Amino acid sequence: MALPALLGLPALASAAAPPLGTQAPAWYRFRIGSFEATVVSDGHLPLGKPSDGFPTAPPQEMSQVLQDAFLPSELVVLEQNVLVVNTGSQLVLFDTGMGESMGDASRMFGPTTGRMAANLRAAGIDPARIDMVVLTHAHCDHCWGLVDAQGAKVFPNAQVALHEADLNFWTDDANKRGPAFMEVFIEGARRNLNPYRDRMVMLRDEQPVLPGIIALHTPGHTVGHTTFAITSGGQTVVNWGDLAHHHAIMLRHPGWEFAYDTDAAQSARSRTRMLDRLATDRHAVLSYHFPWPGLGNIARQGNAFAWVAAPMNVTGVG
Repeated sequence: MALPALLGLPALASAAAPPLGTQAPAWYRFRIGSFEATVVSDGHLPLGKPSDGFPTAPPQEMSQVLQDAFLPSELVVLEQNVLVVNTGSQLVLFDTGMGESMGDASRMFGPTTGRMAANLRAAGIDPARIDMVVLTHAHCDHCWGLVDAQGAKVFPNAQVALHEADLNFWTDDANKRGPAFMEVFIEGARRNLNPYRDRMVMLRDEQPVLPGIIALHTPGHTVGHTTFAITSGGQTVVNWGDLAHHHAIMLRHPGWEFAYDTDAAQSARSRTRMLDRLATDRHAVLSYHFPWPGLGNIARQGNAFAWVAAPMNVTGVG
């Protein structure tokens, strides 16, 4: 006997709902003291096979790291967590994602990037109200969202702050030699940076960018790669850009070479130094490429490090 009949209840018709196949706009808001911070996603960035991103890593060790982290061993996927900080007097955007400025090249990592502008608006942030765009460095997934497909400024009222070494390096044709990606990286940097030339601010190591935001030069990934300590009300969040790209691989093995580093050995030194400092100081971290929304802490784990993701507060309180 069927269960509904046994219970004396009428049988219910089955009405299967079709899958929606959509997600909510990707933004997340939190506090840094009196500052309001918002992370918006530019979408996830498939890096390719592990050997594409980490060409000198022993394959068996790489597979083990990914398996231990419950991740697929055949594909490495990064996030793109763009930070906006409202200090009360300035609205500051850190990095801009892949954007649409370079046509097909803007989709070199696939169709899932380029979501920054739409997610900014979904979070209630008008790009025209951004006072300053602060760049950790001038790679494609960090500065190609400065202009749109027509070359117009996405942030028409903003200054742009970056390290002078990166500005010079990534707009110099002499640096097109080397890896195949260098030519399009330089063309893209020039297309996005040049329209803001008359409103640029050059970052200086251990000097304030704005009140409450200090630049820390962490070279290696690029010549001018910069990390930022954002402090208000006794709370500090370190926005570290591409100091480490993957929450399992590069914390377990901070010395492993990353394919897009300008100087892999220097990058490893900067990464290890900052990881050790963050594990000691226990400051929160906003990581551009770690799992959404990229907010957490660094813990020591034997001779290496581990990522401890911060619990998300979705109530909007506190």
